[in-house]
Amino acid sequence: MSDHTFNIDEQPVPFQPGQTILEAAEAAGVFVPHLCHHPELKPHGGCKLCTVIVNGRTQTACTCRAADGQEVDVDTPELNSMRRSLVQMLFIEGNHFCPTCEKSGNCDLQALGYEYEMMSPHFVEFFPAREVDASHPDVILDRNRCILCERCVRASRDLDGKNIFAIAGRGGRATLIVNSPSGLLADTDFAATDRAAHICPVGAILIKERGFATPIGERLYDHNPISTEVTACDVADAPK
Repeated sequence: MSDHTFNIDEQPVPFQPGQTILEAAEAAGVFVPHLCHHPELKPHGGCKLCTVIVNGRTQTACTCRAADGQEVDVDTPELNSMRRSLVQMLFIEGNHFCPTCEKSGNCDLQALGYEYEMMSPHFVEFFPAREVDASHPDVILDRNRCILCERCVRASRDLDGKNIFAIAGRGGRATLIVNSPSGLLADTDFAATDRAAHICPVGAILIKERGFATPIGERLYDHNPISTEVTACDVADAPK
C-alpha cells in the first residue's frame, strides 16, 4: 500500500511517485475517460477527454503527475458536459456509421457517446470525403472512422520501430497518412502482428477476415458501460 495519496471527487486514491493522475486512477479502479491515452504509450494529452480540475485548475489527467494532497474533480456536471461536446465533435468530424462498423460494441468512441448520453450529433455534420485503403492483404485502413488520436502513429514509431503512419495537415484538413511512396499500406512493411494494428480505439484499423468473430451482443460494451471497464478497453484488442 502506497504512503502517497490524493483525492478524486473527495475520495482518497493511492499513487506511486511518478504516476500520472490517470495512471493512479486506473490502478485504483476509478474511471477517467480518455481516447488518445494508452498504457503502452507515452502521455499525449491530445483528445482532452481526460481533462480534470486539479486544485482549481484544468489539467489533462494523462499528463499531470499525481502529488500528495491534490484535490481532483473528475465527475462534475460541467466536465461531463464538456466531454459530451467533445464526443459530439468527434462524431461530426468523421463518418461514423456505427451499425455497419465491425468495431461496434468494442469502440471506445461509441461507448463514450453512450456514457455521456449523446442523443444527437448536436453540431452540423461535415461528411468529409475520406479514403479507405484496402490495399494491404491483412489490414484495412478506413479513414472515415479515424479520430486523429495518434495511437497508431505513436505505436508504430515507439513500439514497432517502423514509422508507418503520420498526421498531415492542420485543423479540419488534418488526416492520417501512410509513409510509403504510393501512400498505400500495401507498400510498407506493416504487419497484422504489429502493435499499431491493434491499438486503434475506433474502427479505423481493422484486421481482415475477422469480421464479427465476436457477435454483436457479446462484445465488450454490449452489457457494461465503459465506466465500469476502466482499463479493459486498452487491452481488449491486443494481438491474440
